[in-house]
Amino acid sequence: MKKLILLVGILCSLQTIQAQEIYFSTGKNLTSYDFKSNAQTTNHLHTGIGTFYEMGYVIPLSYEKLNYAIGLSLNGYNATGGDTANSYSWNTEYIGIQNTLLYSFFKNDSFDVAAKAGLGIATLLYGQQEINGTFYDLSSQKEFSGLLIQPGLGFQTTYNISESGYLSLSYNFSKSFNLSNSTDEKLSFNTHQIQFGIHFAIN
Repeated sequence: MKKLILLVGILCSLQTIQAQEIYFSTGKNLTSYDFKSNAQTTNHLHTGIGTFYEMGYVIPLSYEKLNYAIGLSLNGYNATGGDTANSYSWNTEYIGIQNTLLYSFFKNDSFDVAAKAGLGIATLLYGQQEINGTFYDLSSQKEFSGLLIQPGLGFQTTYNISESGYLSLSYNFSKSFNLSNSTDEKLSFNTHQIQFGIHFAIN
């Protein structure tokens, strides 16, 4: 709870910046897990679907085609696995700060198409593992808890619905690394993300 209050406080403090837009996005994460234990890779993990939410600000930079977005995000990274003898699944929620640079390479009165490069920082808010009907808390597992860093690339298309409102459709690919895990068990997330957003000009 303290982590959530801190992240919300950081985002609220950004209201003093002369932001051009505020946005709200939601969508789906299609996530696969890369899990290694003692340098051996587990191959029985399957892609899972999670939900994504983000709210934040878009700030124009001095170069007119370049914008900077910062947001508070909530991501579900899920997966399943198993074989003929065992079945297991993971359900996780990570909260974090997302930093994104957007470069507009096509723009007219209605549409704006931009390339995106982002870097997120996140921490585990909720995590549960299920093995053959038994559930385990993941908050004490080093490969899931701690600090994640998430570089990513993608693109975004926005469509003007009024002078002060926009709709957006985005695609992102990101890979997450746990910076605080020093154990032999290593976990990273590969995520394809589809976003639907609404944007409001505020000045």
